[in-house]
Amino acid sequence: MADMIPGEEEMAALVGPSLYAVWNRLCTRIDETYDMDHLWNKGGKAWKYEYKYRRGGKTLCALYARENCIGFMVILGKEERLKFEADQDSYAKEVQETYSEAQTYHDGKWIMFEPVDTSLFDDFLRLLAIKRRPNRT
Repeated sequence: MADMIPGEEEMAALVGPSLYAVWNRLCTRIDETYDMDHLWNKGGKAWKYEYKYRRGGKTLCALYARENCIGFMVILGKEERLKFEADQDSYAKEVQETYSEAQTYHDGKWIMFEPVDTSLFDDFLRLLAIKRRPNRT
């Protein structure tokens, strides 16, 4: 699996320097809040790489990378969706729209964001907090 982990230069070349900076800032925010395992994987049909945050067999979220694009995915189960929906007016319009357009599957609502800057990071962290209480202080 180590051969699949892209280096900084490869990631910067793939997504572009400005998005690579956004990717790094998002990883830093998550790492400051959560102590998780990090798993690199192939990104499936739509993405080149997947970078998952997991602990105890449960995925918190995943980041995705492809040419000139990064993705941030959170899957909210039924209870988590109810929590979000009860408070969704306090989230950015963009977050609300992405949520309402997201596909719902048997295991939850798969919400994929394609951030281009750091403006939604506070909302992203709030979504993660619905899934799991932060375990770093």
